[in-house]
Amino acid sequence: MERRLAAILAADMAGYSRLMEIDEAGTLARLKTHRIELIDPAIAKNSGGIIKTGGDSMLVEFHSVVDAVSCAVEIQRRMARRNADVPADRRIEFRIGINLGDVIAEDGDIFGDGVNVAARLEALAEVGGICVSRAVRDQLGDRLDVGFEDLGEQSVKNIVRKIRVFRVLLRQREEAQAGPVRAAASAASDMPSIAVLPMVNMSGEAEQEFFADGLTEDIITGLSKFRELFVISRTSAFVYKGKTANIQNVARALGVQYIVEGSVRKAGNRVRVTVQLIDAETDRHVWAERYDRELEDIFAIQDEITTAIVATLPGRVEAASHERVKRKRTDNMAAYESLLAGKVLHHRSTPEANAEALRLLNRAVALDANYAHAHAWRACVLGQTWVYGWCADRDEIWERVVEALQTALALDDNDSDVHRILAAVNVAHGDHDKATYHQERALSLNSNDDLIVVQNGELLTWLGRPEEGIEWIKKAIRLNPYHPERFWNHLGRAYFVARRYAEAVTAFNRIAKPDQFHHSFLAAAHALLGEEAEAREHARQVLGLDPDFTVEDYLATQHYKQESDLEHHREGLLSAGLPWRSAEAASAVEDAAPSAAERP
Repeated sequence: MERRLAAILAADMAGYSRLMEIDEAGTLARLKTHRIELIDPAIAKNSGGIIKTGGDSMLVEFHSVVDAVSCAVEIQRRMARRNADVPADRRIEFRIGINLGDVIAEDGDIFGDGVNVAARLEALAEVGGICVSRAVRDQLGDRLDVGFEDLGEQSVKNIVRKIRVFRVLLRQREEAQAGPVRAAASAASDMPSIAVLPMVNMSGEAEQEFFADGLTEDIITGLSKFRELFVISRTSAFVYKGKTANIQNVARALGVQYIVEGSVRKAGNRVRVTVQLIDAETDRHVWAERYDRELEDIFAIQDEITTAIVATLPGRVEAASHERVKRKRTDNMAAYESLLAGKVLHHRSTPEANAEALRLLNRAVALDANYAHAHAWRACVLGQTWVYGWCADRDEIWERVVEALQTALALDDNDSDVHRILAAVNVAHGDHDKATYHQERALSLNSNDDLIVVQNGELLTWLGRPEEGIEWIKKAIRLNPYHPERFWNHLGRAYFVARRYAEAVTAFNRIAKPDQFHHSFLAAAHALLGEEAEAREHARQVLGLDPDFTVEDYLATQHYKQESDLEHHREGLLSAGLPWRSAEAASAVEDAAPSAAERP
């Protein structure tokens, strides 16, 4: 036996039995995901050692109280963000207790009063909270950015003496002291800030006020889902209802860069809504839009207009901010501006633009190492390098992609782009279940991002649900009428997997400069339509663009979950006359094309 002083963390999952009764498999899967992505990495990062775990509990030993409390705070804060969009009765939440005391170590386990006190502190903690002993509080001092509430002397089970207990206040001390106004000002200085002024009812009918106000509230709610935007609350914005005010004065009073204002007019069975975004610094209209609709269902109209505005506005704000980037020297760009410029270059999809995008994103990360969104987009740019082979060592690039995503997730697992890119990475590695988890998280965080919406359609296609995928891809095209050309590729693939070959051909024909992979889909679709001449022509185009193309190599890059979908794709490509293996490989099997029996 060994006796030593240790900081002991005891954690227990709240409502474990109830959640297991409701959904045993789902609860275990979600708990495992939280362990893999959050809890175990947080313990390792803070130099902790897991002593033992139960189905719903964990005992961890740390060398210092600073490490123990840092780990607990990170877990509870990030779990709160993860649960933000989860129904209350389905949330996985923990209670945590931390004590500093003597323990007896034997055969990889620890025992003693120090462990028992930690367990009792855990039982006293609120769901999602942390309780610590006086020894921990005294040793910690002011070394962490948290506050404490003294709960006094507490009597606990099976311990004769009373325990002095402190509750950890998870909000940062500065935020708690400054109050909401100072916190809002701080947030506004770090990201684009917007106030949505109440829509003006131009119809002259008092009953239409509810529509104007409801539309305003929905826009505010929708914009608030975008974590890159700081949106002034409804209460603050509605102070200006019915008032004529100078836009620059309003912006200055609310501490924002942009103002959204608009009007609603009803005439007969028609309704007209105008919306405009104003750069308050220059008092210049960045964009304006007018929506004319039939007034058949006013609530459906409200939803449609809100969705369109919410889908359009963040991109417009980025474009406006990018204009500011152009007016500044690159050397003076802030991390956010570097990120915006990097995004623009990334979407050009050329080796030169990609290299410049990576330089800018590296700069964004250097300017702010805690900028999760920049780490995520850095992973996206590196991923493009990996996909197109614009690098000497693909394995080294892949390691950097994974590292950047792990960093982004650790910094902010409530960033929709982090989860979107993680979903794509996991599809590439054939982990459809993990990809589905991250895709659903991304969608719950931002259901109006056209890139997330189109990727949902793409993933559903890989999973063998192409009809659902088609609807999601069409939604993405409606959200962004100026979408990237690759959206047609996603739609064409979904139609092909759904065995809707004529529609697949139409979608792929929308691509201005098809590459060998687009031609291969067209060849397969025409072959399965029985259009032999067209199939052979596209097969000829494939081999003209890539003489080394083989069906075997190409299918190895596809991510179908259902074997039947892979077999269907193989059938179409071979029916079009594309080679199964290279000439060298074919010569190894008696210089003949493989028979049906030889094909996998």
